[in-house]
Order: sequence, then structure tokens, then C-alpha cells
Amino acid sequence: LLAGAGACASFVQLGRSAAMDAAVPGYKAMVGVFLFGGNDGWNMVVPADNTRYPLYAAARGSGLALPQASLVPLAGADVGLHPAMAALKAVWDDGGLNIVQNVGTLYAPLTKAQYQSSPNLRPINLMSHSDEQAHWQGLRARDVNYDGFMGRLTDRAGASMLPSLMSFGGSNLVLLGKTSAPLIMPSTGTVNRNGFTGDQSSPATMARNDAVNAFADTTGLGTVTDTTGKAISSAYAQNVTANTVLTSNASTTDQYFINPTTGAALTGDVSRQLARVARMIEARGTLGHARQTFFVTQGGYDTHSAQVAGDNTTGGHAGLLGELAMALAGFYNAMKALGLSENVTAFTMSDFGRVYKANAQRGTDHAWGSNHLIVGKALRPRTLHDAYPQPVLGGPDDINSDGRWLPTIAQEEYIGAIAQWHGVAAADMPYVFPNWTTWSTAGRGPLGLFS
Repeated sequence: LLAGAGACASFVQLGRSAAMDAAVPGYKAMVGVFLFGGNDGWNMVVPADNTRYPLYAAARGSGLALPQASLVPLAGADVGLHPAMAALKAVWDDGGLNIVQNVGTLYAPLTKAQYQSSPNLRPINLMSHSDEQAHWQGLRARDVNYDGFMGRLTDRAGASMLPSLMSFGGSNLVLLGKTSAPLIMPSTGTVNRNGFTGDQSSPATMARNDAVNAFADTTGLGTVTDTTGKAISSAYAQNVTANTVLTSNASTTDQYFINPTTGAALTGDVSRQLARVARMIEARGTLGHARQTFFVTQGGYDTHSAQVAGDNTTGGHAGLLGELAMALAGFYNAMKALGLSENVTAFTMSDFGRVYKANAQRGTDHAWGSNHLIVGKALRPRTLHDAYPQPVLGGPDDINSDGRWLPTIAQEEYIGAIAQWHGVAAADMPYVFPNWTTWSTAGRGPLGLFS
């Protein structure tokens, strides 16, 4: 995407900044990885001890339960990872992986009895893809979500040449602020300005370029049109700057996104997105960012059928988790190579968890609470947060009779801890998290994720 004078100004600034020390004092970045469709966190993280594993196996059933011997052991923990996620064992051993258990959308602290007797305390439209995606991204459990926590966080950040909020997973609610705007980039290729070319030798090409430039220059056509035109030109210039980072041959981070077994480059979309995030972090000094926020996505987690195959260790879900694990491990290794493993925290989100009891199609249906992963060296090393629900169908943690676990940790307590580490001031927490008062009083509060 090329933009005439505005783009040239960005190139000049980019070249000038590149000569500066790339270190940014106090730099931090948060990277949200949204697993669209509702990840089955109960087969991602599994009780490994001999007391709870039999309960897990009985409740999940032979059509879904992972063999105990197949689980990836985590030193010092009583849970194991899905066998497809072996790439994350080294991250755990290095102190760079945490697990938060049984997180979900909550409007207020809720017991099973309160859930059954007080519908006004429940989040609205639970177990709906669109609503729960909005709950996670907007963090309003009983109201309409019209903006997102990353956008609101960026509202409170200082302006910079290039937006410090970037998405490689498309346009999503989480990115919308009230005063700020994100930069949305593709996971492959570059953003190009239709009809524009860098060829300066052909009169016909130059005439077309002039016409495209004129389209974005609406000076004298009224305030609204002029503001819109300037916004378009600014977006053009921003993407030129971003494209320069994404296409540079000087990046050192791509080499870490490999299959640890075969050494082959990772080609999955979530790997490509995280590789581009790594490039933007590598260029933090060039871009002038002391704080960066990124949004990355992986789809395919709506596993109503064929979630597992064979002995349950293979199948669609295994493929997704394997790709995710290698992408996160590659990202962690890239941050270590940059000397930034303590400055960058990546974390997963998803619509909801899945029903514990398998359905007839060797899949799982929509449920509520789930487990999530956090990656970064600033974390308390090798830590499980909160408790795995009692894996008994119809038991004290099940709102139904098939394993729809009532969350014990609210999204605000989980993501709020990361936002505070990222640098959101105490006075701004209620702005970024509309229901913050509920989750920061009466004995509730952000999880102790960080050392």
C-alpha cells in the first residue's frame, strides 16, 4: 500500500529511527491469541494424578478421554498437556508457561445454587458463539458490547507514528476503542493500495498514481470529507511502514518458528501471525513503541464431531493444539533470542469450554468454563492458577448433568492481571474493564500471575 507524500514521510522517519538504539526503556507487549469456536480446554489440560485421572476418564468416556500414559508431563504439576502439545514442555521447564484453570464469563461471583435460582446473576446468552466471543472481547457479561478491552486499553496509551495495537487476525470487537484505532494487517503478503504502483517511469502509470492520490486528498470538500481523506492517507502511510518491517530480510525471528521434531518451517496461520508479531516486537525501537498490544487468532475449535480419532490422541483437535503449541513455543524462543522473554506475555482466549461428556459423534458440545495458557518469562514459574473442577458429572461444579463447569475465575481476574502488568494504571482499570469493581473488591482481584 503506497501513499505518496505521507508514505515518504514514514519511510524517512523509519530510516531515521532505525539508526537509533532499538531498546525501549520499560518496554512491554501483550499478545492475545483467540481460539475461535470454543476450545476443549479439558482435553488440553488433563488431571494426571492417580486420584483424579480415573474420574476424568469415566466422565469423558472412552470415546474422548486421553490415555493417561500419553499426557505430556509437567514437572511439579498434577496435570498434563494433550500429547500434541509436547512443544510446550520445554517452555514449562524453562519457567515460561502458566495454566489458568476453569476461567469463563461471569457477571458476579456465582455458586451452583445461585446459578439455578438467580437468572439475573447469569451472563446473558451463555454458550452462544457470537455472544460469548463478545463477552470475552468486550467484557460486558449482561450488556451490549460495542467496543473491546484492547481498544479501550489503547485509548489510554500515548499516540505514536504507527498504532501500538495491531491485529494479524482480522477486524474484531476487541480492537475497537472509543478514541483509538488499530492497525489490521494480513498474516501473509503485504497490504497494497489498489491501482497504485511504484513505477515512476511510465507517464500513464504516473497519471494513474496521481488520480489515486487525489482520491485520498479531499481538501476543500468539507470537514467530514477532508477528515475522512486524511484518515485514509494516514492509514496508507502506516501500512507502508508496517510493510517495510514485515518484508525486511534483516529480521532474526523467523528462524524460531519451526517444527521442533522435523526442523521444517511452521506454515499454519497462527504460526504466521505470531511470526509477524515477533517482527513488530523486534522493530519496537524503530516504531517508537514502549507498549504494544497484539491480537492473533486460530479458528476451527467448534469440535461437535470428529474431535478425536484412533486412540483419542489424534484427530481434528490434536491438529489444532499441535499447531498452537509449536507456534507459542516458537514465539517464546524468538522473544528469548531478542532478550525480551520477560517483557512479552502471550495468553489464550476462546468462546467457551466444551461439555465434558462426549457426544455420539466423538465430539463435544458448547459449555462454559475452560482452561487457558499464558506464555512469558515474567510469570511465576511453572504455576497452575485456581483449581480444576471436580470431574464428576452432575457434581458440585456442574450446572447440568453432562459436565458444563461453572467457572471459578472471571475473565477480568485473568486478563486484568495481564493488563496491570502491561501498565494500565489503577485509575484506568474501570475504563478498560467495565465490571472491574465487582472483580477487585470483596476478596476478589487479579490473579497473581507474575513474579
